[in-house]
Amino acid sequence: MAKQIRVFLDNKPGRLEKVTGVMAAKNINVRAMLISDRGEFGIVKFLVDKPDLGIVVLKDAGFAAAIKEVIAIRLEDKVGRLHEMIEFLSSKGINISDGYGFAGQAVFCIETEKWEEAEKLLRGHGFNVLTDQELYEI
Repeated sequence: MAKQIRVFLDNKPGRLEKVTGVMAAKNINVRAMLISDRGEFGIVKFLVDKPDLGIVVLKDAGFAAAIKEVIAIRLEDKVGRLHEMIEFLSSKGINISDGYGFAGQAVFCIETEKWEEAEKLLRGHGFNVLTDQELYEI
């Protein structure tokens, strides 16, 4: 079964950078990430290529981190397929308490109060910021 790493972090600049830096230094590739804002703190979930090593290096670096088993389901990229899967589990009495997904290529979506500034900075630094239409067509 697939494993994700959950990290509890203060919600302030530099904390997430330290986590990703620790993993990058140990050649751990982040395949997907989800940040949940909880005000003064946040929970970051990572799918990485080496979760057992990832949890060790994060804990060794002093981060509050845990491993959680998840089910990774490859779905056909077509309208209604996600609904079919959710409907099926629901009909069997299974509740989905948390989840996230990704498709096709490496795309990372972020929320920030300074979105206009962030978008301008990212574009100016050569990052490929997708328009909403480009994102929806992936």
